[in-house]
Amino acid sequence: MDALDREILSHLQKEGRLSVTELAGRVGLSLSACHRRVRELEQSGAIDHYRAVVDPRALGLEFEAVVFVNLKATDPELVAEFEAAVVAQPNIVEAERMFGEIDYVLRVLATSLEHYQQLYDGVLGSLPGVLRLNSTLVMKRLHPTRDVPV
Repeated sequence: MDALDREILSHLQKEGRLSVTELAGRVGLSLSACHRRVRELEQSGAIDHYRAVVDPRALGLEFEAVVFVNLKATDPELVAEFEAAVVAQPNIVEAERMFGEIDYVLRVLATSLEHYQQLYDGVLGSLPGVLRLNSTLVMKRLHPTRDVPV
């Protein structure tokens, strides 16, 4: 990956709907050369996918919690079962497996405190292998999304 590829990635991270024509103009390439590079970045996996970033509040998801999860055990079968169940829950919008005292950190969106309580009692508490849950409420998001430094 050279400096031109990094410049292309930088522009696409900020404005994913740029046309290849506009992108080519910004990075100083011909249309065909720019298109080829973008296609190569997609095929190599450097560009994972394209999507719109939706503001959760526009959908009434005004309540956000970060949930710290400890599992009863970390054998491969239980971990796989837990992770599959997490992925299947649409209100869990981010999930990360951790090293250290906490096994997982989940970001959960809900419409209200009451809705979150229902998710906590009905969904999160019944995830496979959960030993303990600890939640903290998000007061303010400083960076809803952040570009990868290129």
